[in-house]
Amino acid sequence: MITLRSVLYILAFALFIYGLMGLTGPRTAVRGNAIAAAGMAVAVVATLLTPGLGNWWLIVLGLVLGTVIGVPAARLVKMTAMPQMVALFNGVGGGAVALTAWVEFRETTGFQGEPANVAIATLFAAIVGSISFWGSLVAFGKLQEIVPGRPITVGRLQMPLNVLLLAGAVGCAVAIGLGGTAELLIVAVLVLAGLAGIAVVLPIGGADMPVVVSLLNAFTGLSAAAAGLALGNTAMIVAGMLVGASGSILTDQMAKAMNRSIPSIVAGGFGGGAAAALATTDATVRSVSAADVAIQLAYAGQVIVVPGYGMAVAQAQHAVQDMAKLLAEKGVAVDYAIHPVAGRMPGHMNVLLAEADVPYEQLKEMDEINDEFARADVALVIGANDVTNPAARTDPNSPIYGMPILNVDQAKATVVLKRSMRAGFAGVDNPLYTDPKTTMLFGDAKASVREVIEELKAL
Repeated sequence: MITLRSVLYILAFALFIYGLMGLTGPRTAVRGNAIAAAGMAVAVVATLLTPGLGNWWLIVLGLVLGTVIGVPAARLVKMTAMPQMVALFNGVGGGAVALTAWVEFRETTGFQGEPANVAIATLFAAIVGSISFWGSLVAFGKLQEIVPGRPITVGRLQMPLNVLLLAGAVGCAVAIGLGGTAELLIVAVLVLAGLAGIAVVLPIGGADMPVVVSLLNAFTGLSAAAAGLALGNTAMIVAGMLVGASGSILTDQMAKAMNRSIPSIVAGGFGGGAAAALATTDATVRSVSAADVAIQLAYAGQVIVVPGYGMAVAQAQHAVQDMAKLLAEKGVAVDYAIHPVAGRMPGHMNVLLAEADVPYEQLKEMDEINDEFARADVALVIGANDVTNPAARTDPNSPIYGMPILNVDQAKATVVLKRSMRAGFAGVDNPLYTDPKTTMLFGDAKASVREVIEELKAL
């Protein structure tokens, strides 16, 4: 029998899928996000129409609290802090699923009288949701620099510790599945899984955080889908599977963009949180002024801008776009080279540049732009470090050897805007900075670009 609820659910799923399709490109991303949000609103209404649904005041309270906290947080967050917010909000989803599993355990007195598939799905959701919540909190801490970005491990005992914690959580879940009804068991499942999430993410260096956030996002989706199976909630199943599948695909693509496997990333131990200084004491670094950079840019035929986290920290995207407009008026072709893992989250640079109204056609992905560097007169690197490191191609002993990079060293000239000679988030020396074709403009990226703009106006 077709009911209003089923019709609303079908409409919600269609909006989910259509909205997700819109997220595949910058032109349609905002619209796609709005469509998916509308689909979620429809799904919530359909769920509220469930016969026999009680505790309305709790539901309303939850909606009000979520709105009061979530809307201002999303509107007021700085673009530089967007990765942290994504990690935190993703973790909240996993935590909600874990708490739901706990409630279901209590409501059914340890799943007594429930089918085996319900117990299995709920316990799976509890484990994965708890891992996602606590792991996301650690990722948030590393991105916010509350927790050191360097790998934090217990040495050779790290992997046995991870396995032991996960095995303990699974063991308690099996005990529940075999008939255990003590609430201490479900608490142990959540605590041990949470500790496993913390223990897995702490050893992962800051350079890998974009991949970790994407992986934890996939975990949250899978846990939500499992909880939906247990609760018989179609909306949770579909939404969870969409998030889980898309997050898994994105994680795989980002790992390939770094030429690393997902297991090696999870194993941790890479990325030092930019603590190291570049070992260039016996090499020449050429420092230039804003006037020198302006002359180089003004008389170039083609300029490729390479944005990185330094641009995000300085909030220089609007200044960069103003500079690009000036160059375009002088007949200089300007494009932007976007590395898949530039910044601190997937699409970080795209979001920043879209905020500054950079034309979408000027945003070029790595595979699309890399052959253009050899024809470019100037590659202007703004705060990007690891993704421009030629050691990834030339030095087999480098930790990032084999990682696909932007070929900025192949441009006729390279200008790098940096605060200092400190290493990037991977803590790896970058020989690009001592290349004879490279010059360095030191200082805050926004202030440096503003100085270049003033010099361009004077030419």
